[in-house]
Amino acid sequence: MTPLTGQRAEPHVAPWSFAAPWGARGWYSDLAGPVHWVEFGAPESSAGAEPGVTDSAESSSDPTTGAPPLVFVHGLGGSHLDWVPVGPGLAGDRRVVALDLRGFGLTPGDRRTATVTANVDLLDRFLREVIGHPAVLVGNSMGGLVSLLQAYRNPETVAGLALLDPALPQPGPRPDLRVVGLALALLVPGIGELALRAERTWITPRQRVANVLGHCFADPARASDELVEALVGLTEWRMRRADTVTPFLAAMRSTIPVVAGRRYRPAMAAVRVPVLLIHGEADRLVSVQASRAAAAANPHWQTRFLPGVGHMPQLEVPELVLATMTGWLGDHPTLRGDRS
Repeated sequence: MTPLTGQRAEPHVAPWSFAAPWGARGWYSDLAGPVHWVEFGAPESSAGAEPGVTDSAESSSDPTTGAPPLVFVHGLGGSHLDWVPVGPGLAGDRRVVALDLRGFGLTPGDRRTATVTANVDLLDRFLREVIGHPAVLVGNSMGGLVSLLQAYRNPETVAGLALLDPALPQPGPRPDLRVVGLALALLVPGIGELALRAERTWITPRQRVANVLGHCFADPARASDELVEALVGLTEWRMRRADTVTPFLAAMRSTIPVVAGRRYRPAMAAVRVPVLLIHGEADRLVSVQASRAAAAANPHWQTRFLPGVGHMPQLEVPELVLATMTGWLGDHPTLRGDRS
């Protein structure tokens, strides 16, 4: 792999560890402001070690022999916790990290920095200054959109794309009228801010997590207790310390014109790296028909549709996602990092 251009950003250990139960260590890098990310597979004995040089990542830190690094990119309202069930299983032979986009997780953001375009710029800088080599991007929902745009605009930074229920142009009506009504209300300036700030007052962090899982899972009972507690803990942290309303609405309102724009379909067709597309057929937020149309227009993509699964398959059915991704990575010599 050819190293990417860009000044390396010195990482600093994060004081929070919401993903620690899954063997992930948290870091902050200064990329025109603090950006939080976690690295999976760091053994306890490596406390204090620099990221990317732990025992599990040692081989992948060598660009001539290791497999390309893997970078998880979460969706709207998500965080690094969106990947904890699958991250450890992919960290055996490569470096695996998950970042928090601006305005989400433990990365601060505002109206200007939390838009889709701004987060594409952030991802590009993260790849160049933190990862340092072309990576396999794994994006869910809005994170799939951000990852696709990164591959289109900066192809030298991307070795492969795995898209999980990505935000795509919607053919026909949306699958859930309740989702449509909520989205329309949030898009109205003033009304969206009022509704979300009222929600912060009326519901508890645990209720908020339950609402999110109800929208994003076909069966919320599939969420493990450990995952729910981590999500509640992060939500409590954010509600005490951060303005979650402004960046959420900025990201949401910027997503729709990008998805509906004329350049998005040509951008998908222009991607030349291996692409894996996974979509839950019971997704209430992004119709599975959107991914079926994208797959038909790009027959060289590898696809898998999951019956009875919602918008976040990596959390709802992590074993299926892990098996599918492992097989896909193994099918491509450029992604599995064959050693010479």
